[in-house]
Amino acid sequence: MQLHETLNINLRRINKTIEDIVRLDRDVPSSSVISKSILALIRSGGKRLRPLMVIVGSRFGTLPTGKLQLQLAAAVEFIHASSLIHDDIIDRSDMRRGQSAMHTITGVSEAVHIGSYMSARVIELLSGYSSNKDRYIHDLSAVATAQLCLGEYEQLEHRYDYDLTLEQYLEKSRNKTAQLMATCLRVGALSTEADPELADLLYTFGEHIGMSFQIQDDLLDFTQTPDILGKPSGSDLIQGQVTLPVIYALQRPELAATIRAIHSGSTPREINEAINIIRSSGALQQTEQLSHDYLNKAQDIIDQLSSFPAYQDLQSLLDYFAGRDH
Repeated sequence: MQLHETLNINLRRINKTIEDIVRLDRDVPSSSVISKSILALIRSGGKRLRPLMVIVGSRFGTLPTGKLQLQLAAAVEFIHASSLIHDDIIDRSDMRRGQSAMHTITGVSEAVHIGSYMSARVIELLSGYSSNKDRYIHDLSAVATAQLCLGEYEQLEHRYDYDLTLEQYLEKSRNKTAQLMATCLRVGALSTEADPELADLLYTFGEHIGMSFQIQDDLLDFTQTPDILGKPSGSDLIQGQVTLPVIYALQRPELAATIRAIHSGSTPREINEAINIIRSSGALQQTEQLSHDYLNKAQDIIDQLSSFPAYQDLQSLLDYFAGRDH
């Protein structure tokens, strides 16, 4: 059973609402490169985790889940999709979900503008959903405009930076991934008038599973085959992304020199050697342990919310994230 089925959420309605964001924009003709490119990206796959988290969060409020929550769910996926466009350009990744990345089809400049349009379009829509009292919607706009950009910039700034600290890595992961997931739960809850303290607790839960999600993503780059990843194994290292397994492996002096020697002009043989020593260094086990630590913190929050019927949905989310790397 897929996650949306476990959560009893109608994914077709969410997908239609996501596509309507661009289809109903009178300034963007359906025949345009912008429209076609965005719809192709949206239809290329994805679990719709962030929209699902909005709906789950909304089940902790006192109002029923309805049209507004569906619109918010669609908006967060639009935010996420726009960040993928910029991510692929920054990472110089030619593949996305096993298909050609947008910038390889449209060109880099065009893809940058399409991603920027998507961010602006979401902010425009969110401003129409909110009133002065709906500060939570402004929080979502802030994530779209500031935190994701910071995460993307930090990723670019630290290419081949082998002095990146664990604290810097965690902050980058928080900005790039965890804050949006956390905001999804919080926005969903506040949109149905959940108690603000409860919404903050859901935010913390989302941040924990978001951190685990990003750490697992970094781990998969070293453990899964190219067919499963939709890109070459070790792509993060090849592109100069210093992820958690690399940070842990660098703590072993006898391995550090080989890893630090990797740069944009390294040969496939040099890269494969570095990948292999990282795999055999024990760094992957350390990375997995930190991922599990975040999931354990998330479980503690679920236990605190057991009096709410929707706590079972949080458990389903946690179970999904815990099983994602198996």
